[in-house]
Amino acid sequence: MVREIAEKMLLKAGLRPTSQRVGLAAILFDGADKHVTPDDVMRLAQESGVEVSVATVYNTLGQLAAAGLLRRVTLDGGRTFFDTNTASHHHLFLEDEDRLVDIPGDAIQVTGLPDLGDGVRVKSVDVLVRVERR
Repeated sequence: MVREIAEKMLLKAGLRPTSQRVGLAAILFDGADKHVTPDDVMRLAQESGVEVSVATVYNTLGQLAAAGLLRRVTLDGGRTFFDTNTASHHHLFLEDEDRLVDIPGDAIQVTGLPDLGDGVRVKSVDVLVRVERR
């Protein structure tokens, strides 16, 4: 059932539903919002019996993000998480746990943005709040 939904999702996004893509999409889009790194996806694939290479994981995540099915969240140093929740929202990064948590989009208000001039508009504002335990 999940694989069938994943296949339809890929087709709707204009991606060819190869067995590897379908397997990875079924893992990612099982109904629960997730924040995953490529390493997380590789581990989940192995646990689920989906045979993929590391390159396939990276390529598929990039393709899913480009198609709008995943949202990229890049931390300092270029470390990237992929978020299955593509709705407008922000993130809390728990540094001690190396984990992202969603913050509802309306929970943070951003004011004081600079005047961007004619023909330029703010497309989105992404807030990443970093926390650590004392």
